[in-house]
Amino acid sequence: MTTLTRQDLNFGKVVADILCEFLEVAIHLILYVREVYPSGIFQKRRKYNVPVQMSCHPDLNQYIQDTLYCIKPLIEKNEAEKVVVVIMDKGHHPVERFVFEISQPTLLSISSETLLSHVEQLLRAFILKISVCDAVLNTNPPDCSFSVLVHTRESATRNMEKVQVIKDFPWIVADEQEIHMQEPRLIPLKTMTSDIVKMQLYVEEKAQKI
Repeated sequence: MTTLTRQDLNFGKVVADILCEFLEVAIHLILYVREVYPSGIFQKRRKYNVPVQMSCHPDLNQYIQDTLYCIKPLIEKNEAEKVVVVIMDKGHHPVERFVFEISQPTLLSISSETLLSHVEQLLRAFILKISVCDAVLNTNPPDCSFSVLVHTRESATRNMEKVQVIKDFPWIVADEQEIHMQEPRLIPLKTMTSDIVKMQLYVEEKAQKI
């Protein structure tokens, strides 16, 4: 076992690659399980040695990929605190917020097991929880949409508007109603602690959706 700082071996990039790959799978699965899009646009795949549902709609897939491509530098620099998948009703009011809280240690204890099998097992547990989360959530109204938000540390926020990672895909400040719900129900789904990252997933659910 070796203890390194975040700067050694560009370890932030390794963590960002792992988390963004996971978040892509998680976002697709949330959209499938919560029926934001018709089930017909999804195909069954395998990831982390479990079955998952991935969209085969080009525009949707591109939006998710572009979003995560822009989020990745923030995770790499340890500037992203939360990534949130917001499901909204047809009036663009949030009915559910899937919140991924992310924290990374300053010192990293790494080994091949830590990077591969152990982290994969932990991420698999998140995917399994998302797969069955509809059992603890109420049915959403029809015609829902979604957006992806990132909560950053203050130092990152000051620079984000100046940096455009993808042309014509700029960062914008989230609308206030996407960020807050009045007295939501809080449903914890999963927490993981590893040598390279700590992550917690919970859902904020609107009390009255319809």
